[in-house]
Amino acid sequence: MAKRVLGLSAGNAGGSAEILLKEALRAAEAGGAEVHLVRIDDLNLSLGPNAGPDDADWFWSQLLESDALIVSTPIYTRTIPGKLRLLGDKISGPQADVAFTAEILRMRAAGETLSVNFPIDERVLRPRVAGFIAVGGSLPSYWKTLALPLMQTLTASMQAGIVDQVQFAGAGSPSSIVLDPSALERAALLGHNVGEQAGRSYDDVEYRGAPGACPVCHLDVIALMPDGTIECASCGAAGSFTVIDGVVGTSFTGSGLDQSVNSYVEKLEHFHEVQETAARHAALRPQIDAAAAEYAGWDRTLRPNR
Repeated sequence: MAKRVLGLSAGNAGGSAEILLKEALRAAEAGGAEVHLVRIDDLNLSLGPNAGPDDADWFWSQLLESDALIVSTPIYTRTIPGKLRLLGDKISGPQADVAFTAEILRMRAAGETLSVNFPIDERVLRPRVAGFIAVGGSLPSYWKTLALPLMQTLTASMQAGIVDQVQFAGAGSPSSIVLDPSALERAALLGHNVGEQAGRSYDDVEYRGAPGACPVCHLDVIALMPDGTIECASCGAAGSFTVIDGVVGTSFTGSGLDQSVNSYVEKLEHFHEVQETAARHAALRPQIDAAAAEYAGWDRTLRPNR
């Protein structure tokens, strides 16, 4: 049976991001995959429980029925469009987490008590991979720094294996990426790479993109911690700076890799942390509610006239 590759376009219809996504999907299809494209502008995404129809659950189901996801987005002021971030917030979290899902299933089967329960869908455990494309108009790299790290949050909970990721520049007018044959060729390669590995488990994925400073997420955004150690600001892996022949580099090894939010070890640790926090707060609920009531009674809220 053909592997299913889902493409998500976060840009304008016919724009550079969508053109690159179509190149990627066409390459995946040529390799034998079943491909589908979703435009984020076709999705109704509400900002609150009473804000009207919401298509996040529909998209989530489409993703759960897929073996791979390719996301292509324009870059807005160093980052990604707000609607893509909103969709990410709606499809991420405990209900999308592989460790939460596996542990809740295990504890239910064993008759163990859950301090806090979450709705789960066993399809989260289906192995899948992902690839990311970001395209902007500005040429300097510092105008694109946050795009790929935020794109990875879309699939971190479900632990999709990142096969490939790439950024493009110079597409400052509508659809102008067509002037860059190398970009079209690279997007097609990403689609081929993703389609070829669609359905592989996280541990079996062969990463095909640029290496990056972090060996887990393969990105270059590094946070300097107060104790002089470093963390990958994208995935949380812990490490240290190195200096070899006067060249500064990074070193991520051993347990520092397990600190990455992409690792199952950290996901499992996070699950138990959430359960322990919920149990502790349950015992303090009367105290929490009494203290919060003081703030509920203080209201200086401004609202627009409608």
